[in-house]
Amino acid sequence: LNSFGIQTTIISKVGLDENGSDIKEFIAEQNNDIDFIQEGDNYKTGVVNVMINEKGNASYDIMYPSAWDKIQLTDEMKELVSKADAFVFGSLICRDEVSRTTLYALLDVAKYKVLDANLRAPYYTTDVLIELMSKADFIKLNDEELREISRELDSPYNSFEQNIKFIAKKTKAKHICVTKGEFGAVLYYDEKFYYNSGYFIKVVDTVGAGDSFLASLTMKLLKGK
Repeated sequence: LNSFGIQTTIISKVGLDENGSDIKEFIAEQNNDIDFIQEGDNYKTGVVNVMINEKGNASYDIMYPSAWDKIQLTDEMKELVSKADAFVFGSLICRDEVSRTTLYALLDVAKYKVLDANLRAPYYTTDVLIELMSKADFIKLNDEELREISRELDSPYNSFEQNIKFIAKKTKAKHICVTKGEFGAVLYYDEKFYYNSGYFIKVVDTVGAGDSFLASLTMKLLKGK
């Protein structure tokens, strides 16, 4: 988002370790705000081991607990979020009660809430996921997440479009986007469907692909395109 010219602030927490200082230094070098990246010495900076299969798809081993599981709410943080045009958050942050409590307080003051669902076993429950979806204005899923959530909600449908409409009705989310890997994406926006069939590329790996996609999509939507 920041690279697209959207002023962006990251809310997170790192440990007092080399990884934490490297991350903050890198973010600052990108001219991004680091004032809301907290530091603490009780937990290490988050580490994720990523496994790539022969198709370039990734699976993740996410260290718990990590510093970012313990983000403490501040009044300055609430003021920041209340003034922002969009508040982007992932469901994985809810795996720990401390950061989950902070997130819920920020959702109460956010204008436009963008949820990136992260179905990373064993760090999620259906109940929490449904609650987050119900708080969101915009939900971003991939095709596997759409299928899983539709099953959990007892959807009677099989098609993409029917399940997207079903989830929109269940959660009252006005905007939903589902990515389909090499087959592009579907956007459901104010009860209309928009399609992109994707672009043929040679995949190296998919780590961060969904985040990059969501950033570019959010940027366009914030500009009304």
